Amino acid sequence: MEKMLARRFEGKVAIVTASTQGIGLGIAERLALEGASVVISSRKQKNVDEAVEKLRAKGIQQVMGLVCHVSDAEQRKNLINKTIEKYGKIDVVVSNAAVNPANIPLLQTQESILDKLWETNVKAAILLLKDAGPHLQKGSSVIFISSLGGYQPQPSMAMYGVTKTALLGLTKALAAEMAPDVRVNCVAPGFVPTRFAAYITANEAAKKSFEKMTLLNRLGTTEEVAAATAFLASDDASYITGETLIVAGGTPSRL
Repeated sequence: MEKMLARRFEGKVAIVTASTQGIGLGIAERLALEGASVVISSRKQKNVDEAVEKLRAKGIQQVMGLVCHVSDAEQRKNLINKTIEKYGKIDVVVSNAAVNPANIPLLQTQESILDKLWETNVKAAILLLKDAGPHLQKGSSVIFISSLGGYQPQPSMAMYGVTKTALLGLTKALAAEMAPDVRVNCVAPGFVPTRFAAYITANEAAKKSFEKMTLLNRLGTTEEVAAATAFLASDDASYITGETLIVAGGTPSRL
């Protein structure tokens, strides 16, 4: 039997970056099923079109798809401007876009790759909010998608982890700056089987080792990350700001 969801986002408008697959698509779907008009985006038109059709096939009609490479200033502005043209406001921004172009030790990483990681995973998240900020409603919510790796960067993807650590600090800084009208929080997922994490989850031995690190003896799902994100974005979390919610099945992270 299909689970009945609350309609916590009725009449609200949500932008989710990098939302045509994996965790981003799961978040967009959850917000839409709870009543939001959702704007999804990614770098390729084909992926945007397919994701929109996928959501509409599930009965979700209030969805708009736009091409947006978050490191491209014009595409970021277009994402915001087209959202305002269609809906007139923004209530929720979920900053999910991230890259990890190479799995190599930090001190062996080329400067161009270091720049790309920082530009996409951190700087673009700030610049997107600079564009979106003037249109956010009182009571709006911003959610950054970080990672469990932000607490303990993995050796082979250390710079990626460091950029996710930066999002933890960015959450604190912007929560203070955007208060009291806008809440800013963060979700740090553990390992979730998506195409982005395929280099881990496709290897059965690696997958089992990560499962054993959790208290629940399994990897997470995109639906579970989406549920946590929807909670923080909703009025159910109206007295929560500047916080990071770890969704990692009890994997050791912090006290």
